[in-house]
Amino acid sequence: MGVEWDRMKQGQELTPGEIRAAIPESGLFREGGIPWRMSPEPLRLPRALVRQMEGLGHVLARFQDAAQGLYLDSLSGKEAAWLAPMLEAGKPAGLVEAQRAAVRRGEFPRVIRPDLLWCADGLALAELDSVPGGMGTTLWLSRLYAAAGYDVLGGGEGMAEGFRATYPEGITIAVSDESADYRPEMEYLAQSLGEGYTCARAEELPPDHPDPLYRFFELFDLDNIPAARAWLAASAAGKLRMSPPPIEHTEEKAWLALFHMPGLQRSWQRRLRAAHLTRLRQLIPYGWIPDPAPLPPQAALPRLNLHSWQDVAELGRQERRLVLKISGFDARAWGGRGVSIGHDMPTDAWRDAVQQALRDYPNKLWVMQEFREAQIIEHPYYTEDGRLARMQGRVRLCPYYFRRADGSTRLAGCLATIAPADKKKIHGMRDAVLVPCTAG
Repeated sequence: MGVEWDRMKQGQELTPGEIRAAIPESGLFREGGIPWRMSPEPLRLPRALVRQMEGLGHVLARFQDAAQGLYLDSLSGKEAAWLAPMLEAGKPAGLVEAQRAAVRRGEFPRVIRPDLLWCADGLALAELDSVPGGMGTTLWLSRLYAAAGYDVLGGGEGMAEGFRATYPEGITIAVSDESADYRPEMEYLAQSLGEGYTCARAEELPPDHPDPLYRFFELFDLDNIPAARAWLAASAAGKLRMSPPPIEHTEEKAWLALFHMPGLQRSWQRRLRAAHLTRLRQLIPYGWIPDPAPLPPQAALPRLNLHSWQDVAELGRQERRLVLKISGFDARAWGGRGVSIGHDMPTDAWRDAVQQALRDYPNKLWVMQEFREAQIIEHPYYTEDGRLARMQGRVRLCPYYFRRADGSTRLAGCLATIAPADKKKIHGMRDAVLVPCTAG
């Protein structure tokens, strides 16, 4: 594991030297080392917030199930007949076939990782990731701080235990070159899991690779992986167990806007318990899918109270506390790319972003959401020369839930990214602090 765990201080702050000594020999990222700021302690979360997070995996799993049911009913024409064609537009025929087959077999992503902004009034869901990075990093950080005596969420071995329980038969983790930054941490995860778990370069695996396969690559990247088309065909035929299943619509942020669409409210009510609906409405910022279709003269965009997206494009800076981001099936759909924050950019740039979203519809969907601002907290960190300092920062919480075959979910760990308060986008960066979480 790259460290003598019994050398760690018990119940005391970690030093820079102890943290560096614990880094696996192969590193956790492609450039090696730790490409973030180190901290002597985990992030302490209010116990009430931790209780919310512990039950959130079940709610998000039910949300994914409801989305699957709505997609299936759209395919059959039972309701919202426009929905499936919109979600499938611009996707390769083989991917659409594999997606339909997987959904009809009742397959689902087994790892659920929401990106949660910690706001003054609670949590806000920025994304629901079905192919999440950070699992190996969260495992390493959890082990590190647990060995120092901290009671981290999920426990020091929670990530490994959760993954192993979800894939007890063993699995090959296929990491694409497009995701190569994460290959070292996924290799660390595989090594930690033991016999039957391996990590490999997706581009080097054969078309007839034996079952099962953990897909650590996005579906927009299929053309760059020689065996991917064969894997899709085998998955559609039920001959290959691929996880996450090749269900592209689960990787679309569009669902966060579809959840609020007025015409789908009865559909969600039929599929979700009232308590889950209430929780999701609190969690998911209101959103829209920019669609160039003209509105009738008497109609307006919900909550925006504007008659057209062109009107939205012309909003003044203070009126556009809105976020525009590409939904999925695009290289810009992860890592903080493809995101425009309305009040943080010039009017011309905002106008161009809205017009681009309209031009792309429906082959590339975009989502617009009301902007939710994370609150400012203070957390200690080490400067480059090893001095202890305190950061004023905003927090993104990434809890990892593992979903078993019976549908139950378990919180296995939580990674906090604390970005400097002047950053509008909260994601992994050299100026950010990355730590596990504990209840305080």
